[in-house]
Amino acid sequence: MYDIDLRQSIIEELEFEPRLSAANIGVSVADGIVTLPGYVWSYMEKVRAERVVKRVKGVRGLADELDVRYARDDGISDEKIARCALSIIGWDRSLPADKIQVEVENGWVTLSGKVDWYFQKVSAESAVRRLFGITGVSNRLVIVPHVQPKNVKSRIEKALKREAGVEASKIKVTVSGSKVILDGNVNAWFERNAAENVACAVPGVTEVEDRLDIS
Repeated sequence: MYDIDLRQSIIEELEFEPRLSAANIGVSVADGIVTLPGYVWSYMEKVRAERVVKRVKGVRGLADELDVRYARDDGISDEKIARCALSIIGWDRSLPADKIQVEVENGWVTLSGKVDWYFQKVSAESAVRRLFGITGVSNRLVIVPHVQPKNVKSRIEKALKREAGVEASKIKVTVSGSKVILDGNVNAWFERNAAENVACAVPGVTEVEDRLDIS
């Protein structure tokens, strides 16, 4: 696909997303690499813009340069954001709320502490980034698995074969201790994300390095 056609497809997809105001989002494309300049009105809109772009066929990479802008009189203090973040984490029964700490500075949320599973690290970030008033999230949660990694490579390879929409034969899985490395080629961003999610779900995995190329 030519860059000019890809750019038009992305613009149309951004405008099609009902939960996103695309009026202030710019789009430029070079060799399949998309750059998004401009601004949005919440951090969740920034996340949604990334997701929209990644689901467009032909996108090979993304540079998100969107700023998050809030009215300064919105009344959302760092303390209020921190309280809301702790509350939403506490309501998720799959998360060890007593092991997760939240720090907020100028709207930027930092998560620290220890969790047992990779999915818990991802879930905690997903929960807080929906909060109004935040400008970004730093996820510094450390994974300390309660089980030792076992047959990780074979379990991931079998799971990839079961995953709909993923061409498992194009993905190479390498395991070093509790770290998983994914190499190879996939057809789209959603396939890359699916492969990463599979690797994250295996007990004992503490880190996934995604080296997959989009062709």
